[in-house]
Amino acid sequence: MPLTPSSKGLVPFGTFETWYRVTGDLDSERPAVVAVHGGPGSTHDYLLPMAALAEHGWAVVHYDQIGNGGSTHLPDRGADFWTADLFLAELENLLKKLGIEESYVLFGQSWGGLLSAKYAAARPSGLRGLVIANSPASYPLWLSEMAVLRAGLPPTVQETLLRHEAAGTYDTDEYLAAMRVFYDRHVCRTLPWPRDFLTSFMEIYNDPTVYYTMNGPNEFHVIGTLKDWSIIDELDLIQARTLLLGGRYDEATPVTMQPYFDRIPDVRWEIFENSSHVPHLEEPERFTEVMVDFLTSL
Repeated sequence: MPLTPSSKGLVPFGTFETWYRVTGDLDSERPAVVAVHGGPGSTHDYLLPMAALAEHGWAVVHYDQIGNGGSTHLPDRGADFWTADLFLAELENLLKKLGIEESYVLFGQSWGGLLSAKYAAARPSGLRGLVIANSPASYPLWLSEMAVLRAGLPPTVQETLLRHEAAGTYDTDEYLAAMRVFYDRHVCRTLPWPRDFLTSFMEIYNDPTVYYTMNGPNEFHVIGTLKDWSIIDELDLIQARTLLLGGRYDEATPVTMQPYFDRIPDVRWEIFENSSHVPHLEEPERFTEVMVDFLTSL
């Protein structure tokens, strides 16, 4: 179970508020690890087990990106509002409000990996290390690899997905059951799904504004505003030591992550052989070992 938080609350972000929780001591000499969750439009919950890093001496900051969880919800805002720049500004604001902007590590998972890499490309002076977990370097790459993964599904599942996507009937039980086949293979192979993972899943369901606008109806049908977004051309600018994490069965396939390895100067890559998209839930002991080893190297 996640450790008891040492603090939690809300920080102002313009006229909005960002919810956060801290586990461990932010005044430690070691840099705080800031967990940047996926989605866009998910919540911190599925990353809560990372709080265990505090037992090894690193404070861990979780937060909910604006539009979801405990942060300000804005269901009436349109696509022009929900941009990568908004979430970059929110992250920078959080670091400053918590007083850790001079020493921190970013852990970006899935969409959070792209966001963290984009932030790192600006070469912020306080960034001590970067972890990009289960994250594509571009959505065009992601979409091309989704086609590969979907082709490996049973023909009846493929037919069901295509039929409902053509009709736009994403909320039918039949479509959701077919979607679950993909999720159990390539998103979370730990069954039943862990409670923290289910919590984030239900948070998206309760307010899908951000997820539907930027991503689309699910992980493998990206028709939102991010469908053409890429950070590949900025990866050469990243100076921080970087750790890539991927699962053998990950929806973020090696093809989608290869640009990080090719273009970030100081980088290493760890594959979790028994995991898909959430190794911190699927192989928690090895995840902690890999993270502690990387953090110690900084």
